[in-house]
Amino acid sequence: MLLHADPAVIVVGGVSGCGKSTVGRLLATKLRGTFYEGDEYHPPANIAKLRRGVPLTDEDRRPWLLSLQAVADNHARGAAKGKAVIACSALKRGYRRVLRGTHPPNRIAIVMLLPTNEAVQERVHARAQQGCHFMPPALLADQLATLELPPAPHDFFYGLPGDRSPQENVCSILTLLARPPVQYEVF
Repeated sequence: MLLHADPAVIVVGGVSGCGKSTVGRLLATKLRGTFYEGDEYHPPANIAKLRRGVPLTDEDRRPWLLSLQAVADNHARGAAKGKAVIACSALKRGYRRVLRGTHPPNRIAIVMLLPTNEAVQERVHARAQQGCHFMPPALLADQLATLELPPAPHDFFYGLPGDRSPQENVCSILTLLARPPVQYEVF
């Protein structure tokens, strides 16, 4: 099956502090789409747990992922107009499967920002000092340990170095999405 890389939804993922919200907002502006901040979809109990320094479990994340999947689904099936860009950690393969739902992979692309651990630690600590995010730096190690990447390149899943400027990453994403159609085997 030949699939065009013209997704209705682009999920910008990665660990806390990787730049997904900044890149996501810029990308949505370039695409004239709608930006969705995944953190705003967390149930209050999740935010309270994170503020206490307790990592979320898969069970904790499930309602959050299903809320974001509903947003993605509305755009992927055309019920919502325009493209959607969702900032969501999407750390595990299973989480990304939930976000994609039943849609073919070319409808919902996943872009993971992958800066160095040192760069992310620096950003998370700076954010904590400014008091502008609910996740404490102590939980970053858990996110880094949870992160699952494909063992080999995978269609409609893109990993980008997060150490580049947000503008450079947006340009890279736009270039990836403009590539010619790829052969996709449905298993």
